[in-house]
Amino acid sequence: MVGSDRVRLVFAVVTVVFAATLLVSYAAPQVTGDELRDESSLERAFETGDRDPIVEPRENITVIATDSTAFVTGEGSGPRERAELVALAPDGSIYYHNNSHTRYWDVDPVAGTDATVEYVYADHLDADECDAETVCTRNGVERVNLTTGDVEHVYSRITPGKHSTRWHDVDRIDEHRLLVADIDRDRAYVVNTTTQLVEWEWDAQADFDTDSGGPYPEDWTHLNDVELVEIDGRDVVMISLRNQDQVVFVDMERGLMDEWTLGSEDDYDTMYEQHNPDFIPAERGGPAVVVADSENGRVLEYQREDGGWEQSWSWEDRRLQWPRDADRLPNGNTLVTDSNGNRVIEVAPNGSVVWSVDVGFPYEAERLGTGDESTGGESAASLDLTSREPSADSGTEQASQSVVDLVPKPIVNGIIYLLPSWVGPLQIVAVVGLLVAVPLWARHEWRRADLQVDVQSPLDVRRK
Repeated sequence: MVGSDRVRLVFAVVTVVFAATLLVSYAAPQVTGDELRDESSLERAFETGDRDPIVEPRENITVIATDSTAFVTGEGSGPRERAELVALAPDGSIYYHNNSHTRYWDVDPVAGTDATVEYVYADHLDADECDAETVCTRNGVERVNLTTGDVEHVYSRITPGKHSTRWHDVDRIDEHRLLVADIDRDRAYVVNTTTQLVEWEWDAQADFDTDSGGPYPEDWTHLNDVELVEIDGRDVVMISLRNQDQVVFVDMERGLMDEWTLGSEDDYDTMYEQHNPDFIPAERGGPAVVVADSENGRVLEYQREDGGWEQSWSWEDRRLQWPRDADRLPNGNTLVTDSNGNRVIEVAPNGSVVWSVDVGFPYEAERLGTGDESTGGESAASLDLTSREPSADSGTEQASQSVVDLVPKPIVNGIIYLLPSWVGPLQIVAVVGLLVAVPLWARHEWRRADLQVDVQSPLDVRRK
């Protein structure tokens, strides 16, 4: 066998192995170990209406809002191609389920109730529904009694397009006012839902150049979270600017508090396109911020010390791919939403996972009875939490994960986001392998064929 034939054989074997890996995984997705799941018992329960316990019991109701990777309004064939709002009862059974909207985002408990929440949704609309030439999105807030299923409309607005215009977070300030993270117009604002008047607004252009962050105006700041906090007795809005890799603090009367900014653009060691920062005040061991460091695949906490921010805690494991929410619970545990890992987990102070549920592409989770997000939790410094990094285990899947670890996380996140949920570390290696092997094989065959192409009319291809 000549050298050229050996090269061809190597390329053929490599291509067949990688392709077979994907085909076998597609036909019979594995659901063991740390792999990403295809359809979990929770997803199957949605379809069958089964109300038997399907996850470990937990005190109080756990509410999960899921996103979707589908770019259509209809329900897809897999768990990551649809969105749902689901509540798990303390015994681990499904307490409530609704998938009537295109996307679900922020979910908050309603004060003074045991089982009522407000949630942010997005519905993709056709051009004729928008009375426009292109598609649009209805962003809104609804309130639902999880026990009775009664739903009440709270507030909504229509934004142009679909991508990067869907609101991710709206927080209630009082009976009449909401604080909105307006991702479409790169602003945070307070609206009175009784009068429909905007009573306060901060526009990111007031303090940031439009050549920062992402493309302007399509997806400039990707402002994805807001929270009203109190600092030195003043009302301050904490805002997550994802594309600037920063969490900023805006005094509602005096404006941006530069000295309080956490992170800086492209400082990926601090944060990389974060989601859902939660503020922990001084009376609970802060000031501190718990944040899902999404593109770095970890959950972090920063403590305010000597006029700056110092990392006080971090957590990750081999499966954590794209966390987008982390709430500190009153018991010291941390409730983590792992979007690309298709799960919600509860992490104990020693770093171990004490509870987990597999669900397709979750965005945010809330444990009712513990306050809104991290309201009832203490800081990592106060609790002396144990940080955790991924451990290197043996086995085929772990070896594949080790290879995946060499690929930049944003690339891995992109692959997982675009491909079905049965794609795990082994399948990612196969995808990357095919993307490398097939072009190289084609290049080899082109050179081996020794063809000459003359550009003329008609096109002339002939062997030299």
